[in-house]
Amino acid sequence: MNPRVAVVTGASRGVGKGIAAALGETGWTVYVTGRSTGSPTEAIGGTLEETVALVNSNGGTGVAIPCDHTDDEAVAGAFARVREQQGRLDLLVNNAYAGPPDIHDGRPFFERSIHEWDSLIHLSLRAAFVASVHAAKIMAERRSGLIVNVSSFGGGAYLGSVLYGIEKTGLDKMAHDMAVELQPFGVSSLSLWLGPVLTEKVKAMGVEEILGFSLSEAETPLFAGRVVAALSTDPDLAELSGQTLVAAEYASERGIVTEDGRKPPSLREVLGSPPFENRKGDQ
Repeated sequence: MNPRVAVVTGASRGVGKGIAAALGETGWTVYVTGRSTGSPTEAIGGTLEETVALVNSNGGTGVAIPCDHTDDEAVAGAFARVREQQGRLDLLVNNAYAGPPDIHDGRPFFERSIHEWDSLIHLSLRAAFVASVHAAKIMAERRSGLIVNVSSFGGGAYLGSVLYGIEKTGLDKMAHDMAVELQPFGVSSLSLWLGPVLTEKVKAMGVEEILGFSLSEAETPLFAGRVVAALSTDPDLAELSGQTLVAAEYASERGIVTEDGRKPPSLREVLGSPPFENRKGDQ
């Protein structure tokens, strides 16, 4: 049996890197995309090559595709390569994100640059749509596959930024409506709400909390990846399609833990419920 094939966007560091690594744990062939290649040029971060090495060391097969997700031709070329080399695509994880580093600094939207729209919406949101278009074409031919949008509680609650909320809400609605149109082709889509995540950047900040939430209970990139890996083989995936799921809750139900054995809590009681849950994609 051929290994399952995934594309994880924005996978040189952070959540994308963790998702790729977790898929490697279960033997996936993982194509990782992003703009950071070669030797690290920043104090915080990583490269696609480092992610590939991690996927390989975990038992999978990693493949790096340098790709600027604002370049439609480059994105089309990346998926054409996957089709040519593998003839299939089982999973797309839309993780590419380019929010300003000070997006949650407390300034109101009217005191910020209008050009921040271009990164949060043009890259993060539009890139997810463009990647989904190319992935769906491959998946529909085989009548199977899953598209996951990496989102957060910012899709339902205010988390210090108007544009951040718009981007996350867009990802959730996109997953819901794509599920309706993908259902006849046997392909599923969903959005995944993560809580605070201990990425390389967050660790380097040296803080104990983010937006009032303690990092002692935070999720990890690998934890998010283990949730995605479990979703890809969930026998009830067709029933879940179109929903926005809370990663911590799905993990708790299925015994998924962080690499140090922790069970991150859901923030539902504090930040609210997802907009699309317990609903089939054709509703």
